[in-house]
Amino acid sequence: MAAERAARLRRHSAAVLVVVAVLALAVGAAVQWFRPLPPPTVSGLSTEIHIPGSVPTLPWPATGEAAVSVPGVGSLSRNANTPPVAIGVLSGVLTAYVVLKDHPLSTGGAAGPSIAVTPQTLAAYQSGIASGEPELPVSAGQSVTELTALEGLLIDSDNDMATLLAGWDAGNPAAFVSKMDLTAVALGLRHTKITEPGGADNAVMSTPSDLIRLGEAAMRIPVFQQIVSLGEVNLPGAGLRFNPNFVLGQNGVVGIAAGADTTANGCYLFAAREVVGGQPITLYGAVLGQSGSQGPNTAAVDAGDALMKAALSDLTTAPIVQAGQVVGRLSAPWGGSAPVTASRSVTVPVWSGLDRPVSARLARLTAPVAAGTAVGSLQVRSGSQVTQVPLHNSALLRGPSWFWRLTR
Repeated sequence: MAAERAARLRRHSAAVLVVVAVLALAVGAAVQWFRPLPPPTVSGLSTEIHIPGSVPTLPWPATGEAAVSVPGVGSLSRNANTPPVAIGVLSGVLTAYVVLKDHPLSTGGAAGPSIAVTPQTLAAYQSGIASGEPELPVSAGQSVTELTALEGLLIDSDNDMATLLAGWDAGNPAAFVSKMDLTAVALGLRHTKITEPGGADNAVMSTPSDLIRLGEAAMRIPVFQQIVSLGEVNLPGAGLRFNPNFVLGQNGVVGIAAGADTTANGCYLFAAREVVGGQPITLYGAVLGQSGSQGPNTAAVDAGDALMKAALSDLTTAPIVQAGQVVGRLSAPWGGSAPVTASRSVTVPVWSGLDRPVSARLARLTAPVAAGTAVGSLQVRSGSQVTQVPLHNSALLRGPSWFWRLTR
């Protein structure tokens, strides 16, 4: 009897184990079956498209440093890796940018608040006059409006106006320089060194590519654009002052700043607007360290003007993507794939020989994916304009097999 009871117990335990095993398998299979599927992804989609042809050969100045750039098109430079050099009065662009970010002005004549002349401003004025630098005449007890100070800084390169604005904005020039440093970091000016707000210190240094990036940011401020587009200004106590950017208004040139000193020589940061293939673009450029028989400022502006004309003339249009072109593949973890094609053609301004950056925004998909489904969009930037090109898969992407779902 004992042996029979033990046998029955073993048979019962075995049956229970079988039931438990079957239930475990059933639960595991159910979990695997109903577990969310990983989404299909688009692979092989490049973030850069190469433009056929040779890179344009521009009339680079024989000395100094230079670069040109069109947002969304690309950049060209005289040397691949240029070391920072003295930029002189061009540091006033960063000073004006910081001030206008902190104390915005509206366009159309708003003068802004009046700023009292400080002892530091007087000292800067006296030092500049002794050195033969352009300065806006100031005296104790005098006030200068924000707009006048900015016009003196950007058009006449008045170092005392840089000191005035810096003290007004941050309490003292040293604190303002710290703000300039933080702003330079935020703008990605990795090779820019700031020691004072007006550019009188030869240790204020940068590169053409950094200055172009700064110029793009500054020109997004309408009142900055307004000031640097002026061919002349009438400054209190100084009279009529002419913009040293003497090609302003010619061939689409709309700014930005030019000037010279004995260490930096001639420096010129410029922007020019053009329509290429029906699309408006803005070309930015910077030329540093120029000298010549007619003076360093003239040498810098002439060099920048020649670069600007050549770079604009070398711009052409090309299809960055064509309708029906395969730009990638829609892939699934279970092994299925389908070609991804562009729904339409896009023609944009280009320089030949460069890689044209593009970006993609992809949709979140679930399988199966029928042919012709919108799987995302290709984004092509041309200046401030962004063109969206819908992307579709050109074949059915099937869902996973039952075996893959259960054994994944």
